Amino acid sequence: MGMFGRKKKQGKGTLDRASDNVDQRHLIDFIKTRTGVEAYLEPKTTVTETTVMLVAHDGEWTRRRVDGPAGAFAMGRKYSVPVYEVAKTGYPQRKRDFDARKRVERKAL
Repeated sequence: MGMFGRKKKQGKGTLDRASDNVDQRHLIDFIKTRTGVEAYLEPKTTVTETTVMLVAHDGEWTRRRVDGPAGAFAMGRKYSVPVYEVAKTGYPQRKRDFDARKRVERKAL
């Protein structure tokens, strides 16, 4: 049988990987090196695990996996970062403004 002749069955759950220490270190580094950081909790979907988007005061942002909503809220408490559920609040305007500035910068190159 060829290399691609047999497909493994996907188990229940997502197709994405779970949160790990690299994700946690990245989020903590972002919090410690930016000001005015807020966290936006993104729910688990059929494709991705629960994620959190951190948005700094200037709109710079990053997204990584977390260990569920409890993990995001625990991180928020530990590092004094407010945590919002994006399904209820949406993303802040400064994040959209940051993305628009970056698009203009890329087109100018």
